[in-house]
Formats: sequence, structure tokens, C-alpha cells
Amino acid sequence: MDLSFYKGKRVLLTGHTGFKGTWLTKILVNAGAELLGYSRCSEKHPNFFAMSGVEQAMQHVKGDVRDYAHLQEVFSAFRPEIVFHLAAQPIVRESYEAPLYTYETNTMGTVNVLECIRKTDSVQSALIVTTDKVYRNEEQGRSFREDDVLDGFEPYSNSKSCAELAVACYRRSFPNLPPISTARAGNVIGGGDFARDRIIPDCVRAAQNGQPIIVRNPHSIRPYQHVLEPLFAYLLIAQKQTENQALAGCYNVGPEEQDCITTGKLADLFCKNWGEGLHWIDRSDPNAPHEAGFLQLDCSLMKQTFGWKPKWSVDECVAQTVRFYKQLPAQSDCEKEMTRQIDEFMICESLRPL
Repeated sequence: MDLSFYKGKRVLLTGHTGFKGTWLTKILVNAGAELLGYSRCSEKHPNFFAMSGVEQAMQHVKGDVRDYAHLQEVFSAFRPEIVFHLAAQPIVRESYEAPLYTYETNTMGTVNVLECIRKTDSVQSALIVTTDKVYRNEEQGRSFREDDVLDGFEPYSNSKSCAELAVACYRRSFPNLPPISTARAGNVIGGGDFARDRIIPDCVRAAQNGQPIIVRNPHSIRPYQHVLEPLFAYLLIAQKQTENQALAGCYNVGPEEQDCITTGKLADLFCKNWGEGLHWIDRSDPNAPHEAGFLQLDCSLMKQTFGWKPKWSVDECVAQTVRFYKQLPAQSDCEKEMTRQIDEFMICESLRPL
């Protein structure tokens, strides 16, 4: 896509210090956007946001989306034209440990953002990020479509289902709102993710410590995709609905069917690309908290509406991811590798037909 649309645009991005947020920040900074990021400061080590080198090229506001008054002050002062809402509690297992915090952040945090958009007349377009897990999953082995029932099982998924319903309600209730879409992305992988209880960070930690990878659910099928895939889809949706408000809606964003693989297969690909004798161990636990066994998205609507299609196969996604982690820990290498991957992704043409 042509990122010149974002040059000089005032863009407000919540959750900009997270994994996906940092990559989106880098893209928008490179595109020349006037960017304000609103997020809790990350205290994690390693700190991907700090490593990315983008903080000096943007406005950085420390804040929590649960704090409506502060968020509204920021909206009123900055007067954004485009809003991307990524701030979330994103970990399924953590949602079992902290359900109240998960709902406060994922559901009411989204309502707070919607209310700020409603009261800020400068906003021309907004994109709310949810998840592929918003659907009622009865393990029927079929791809989910946007008109399927929203009813996530555990607190993380259900809090995102509630966020989806809130967005739909605001669209119906307040006809003078700018176009607001939601994007339901599949599982993302890529360099810079250091979260606990995610397969790629677990693989990296094991590899760096010379230990076998522990895989909890090796037979679960997931729509794994490189982090750049959904981010460029978000940018495309936000741009196109600015030009045509009728495009506002909800969109699945995921890989092609052949790239939806088991977590065990993903671990195989990681080990192959990493080398050094790395291997994984099956540690399935029948008593573990519930997680879906099969997740796959039908992205026909996204393809038909925007002419979009995934660019990188799952093999390429893993290869790019491993290359990134092998560049660490030098910050300069992190910045260069991010720019290289973004540039390579933008010029790549998918070989798959629509």
C-alpha cells in the first residue's frame, strides 16, 4: 500500500509500547505521521519499544486506557485525525489469573476510547483491534466468518467479544461518528515479542538457554502470521474507510488456509531455522485452563473489499522471525532489522492468487 496517506496525519495509537504497537509505531514514524502514543510504560526486559529507537520521533504519553478522564484530555489536546486502538491485556492464561483487570482493560478500555472518539470532532477514522478468539468456538473444524456468533470462551476472548459488541453498538447509536472498524487478527509472530506464555518467545528463551522448547498444546491449530501482515491491513482499512465511510465494519485478518498449522509444526519450523540441535518436548496438560483446539479465519471479506491478501507464507514468517532474534541484543541491529523487514514486506508481491 501507499503509506503517503499517513504523512503529516495526526495519528493517536494506544498500546504503542507493546509488541504489535512498537512495529506499528515504527511504520508510522517511517511514513512521516505526526504520532502520539498512549500506553502504560513497559517495565519488561528486554524492552522492545526502547530497542526500536522510535521514541524520539513521536509524542509519548504514559497512561492507562482505563483512565477515561486522562485519555479524554489527551484526545482534546492532540486532536487526532486517525485512531488505532491496540492497548489490551493480550494473554489468555493471564486472563484466568486476572479476569477483572482483563475486562477493565479490554472492554471498558475500548468503551473509553469510543467515547473519546465520539467527543473529538477531529477524528476521521478509527480502527479497533480485537482477536480471532472473539467467536463462539464449538470446535467444528471450519473457518470463522465475520457474521458468526461472538462468544469468546475464557476471560481474554470474552472481553474482546464484549469490545466488538460495544463498537457495533456505538456505530448504531451515534450516526454522526466517524467510520470505526474492528479487525480480528489471527496469532501474530515476529521479532520483538518477549511475552510469557507465547510460543515464539518461549522458543527463543529455550534456544538462548540451550534447553529444549516446552510446547503445551502441540496439536492446536492456529492462524499464525507475521506481525506485519495485520498491521498493514489495519493501515489499509483506516485509510480506505476515510475515503469511503460505508467500508466501516468488522474484518478477519489471517493467513491462507495452508498456513494455518499446529503449534507443534510451528515449533518444528523454528527449530529448523534456528539450528544448533534445538528441539521441542510435548508437555500437554489435560488439566490446564481451556484454550481452543482449532482456530482458522475466513478472510474473504477483507480480500473482496480491499483487494488485500497475505504476503508471507508461514515458512517465511518463521525465517524472518528467527533472523530478527539472532540479531539481538544490539539496539542498532534491532532498528536496522525492523526497517529491513518493513521495506522487504512492502515490496514483496504475494504469489498466491485471490
